[in-house]
Amino acid sequence: MSVNVSNTRFFALIPCAGNGSRAGTTGPKQYEPIAGRPMVMHTLAAFAAVKRIARTLVVVAQGDGFFTRNFAPVTAAACGGETRAISVVNGLHELRKVGADGRDWVLVHDAARCLITPQLIDGLIDACQEDDVGGLLAQKLVDTLKTERGGRVAETLSREDKWLAQTPQMFRIGRLIEAMEQAGDSVTDEASAMEALGQRPLLVPGGPQNFKVTYPDDFALAEAVLKGRQR
Repeated sequence: MSVNVSNTRFFALIPCAGNGSRAGTTGPKQYEPIAGRPMVMHTLAAFAAVKRIARTLVVVAQGDGFFTRNFAPVTAAACGGETRAISVVNGLHELRKVGADGRDWVLVHDAARCLITPQLIDGLIDACQEDDVGGLLAQKLVDTLKTERGGRVAETLSREDKWLAQTPQMFRIGRLIEAMEQAGDSVTDEASAMEALGQRPLLVPGGPQNFKVTYPDDFALAEAVLKGRQR
């Protein structure tokens, strides 16, 4: 089904309710300082620089006062859930409450992918805005891929058709709500939910710097990249 792109808008949804248990931080990792600013502020700055984004909504946990204490050009909704999927679904419904239409596009992005750039965001929009399904930033796998059994290599897999999923992932709001609610709370990205509906999201090349800060060593790498950009 094709939809006229001239009447649709672009929204950003940033799930920001996780506790970052693998990061080794004392609090939520998305608020840890990197290159002089809380991590999430680097993420939001990239979206603020994309003029086509009508509104950015950040989903935080109940009782999270970060955006009360720190100004950012976003709407913060304290509707975060126990899983990323719950936070995304709740955030999608919040977007509908603040005026987004089911035919509008939403770009869902991890708060901890703080190295995203306006150029990558614009590239995703350009690639997907006339597509019937939508798509995601991703990177072709360059390393040799192994499966494991009992701590030993069980099999070497072909990397020819393998991609690493990144974010943002961009889909129509109404269709994504349907997909996420059908997929359930354990789904780890929006593209997987769309695939379960029989859709085939478009793969849009991202980049190696658009990684998710997950482990302690990732903070130093992200800081080095951000300081390099500042210079």
